[in-house]
Amino acid sequence: MTTPRTVRTGEILSVAVDDLPAEDLAPGIRVRALPGMPGIRTWVIDLDPGAEWPEPDVHAAYGEAYFVVAGEIIEGEHTHGPGTYVAFGAGTGHRPRTETGVRAFGFNYDV
Repeated sequence: MTTPRTVRTGEILSVAVDDLPAEDLAPGIRVRALPGMPGIRTWVIDLDPGAEWPEPDVHAAYGEAYFVVAGEIIEGEHTHGPGTYVAFGAGTGHRPRTETGVRAFGFNYDV
């Protein structure tokens, strides 16, 4: 297993995502925190087919963004497939779900 750590100036970090521990947020929803730069929280989320975020995810102070790697995320009436980047500004909310299953890389700015 790869040991997560923060990247410092002049360093390069490589981790095998599936070797990182996963947190079960709800049935069919797993999140892995990725090590990275200070001020940016990066994570991988896997949703099983038919999974839906348990409640609206509201972004009060800062925004959130994600990049769909595989599968599809449904946000309201919009379906986002592989290669799609979706960003939410501060004060927005959403409740993602999937029919196919999905893997996405997410980004939160903590500054």
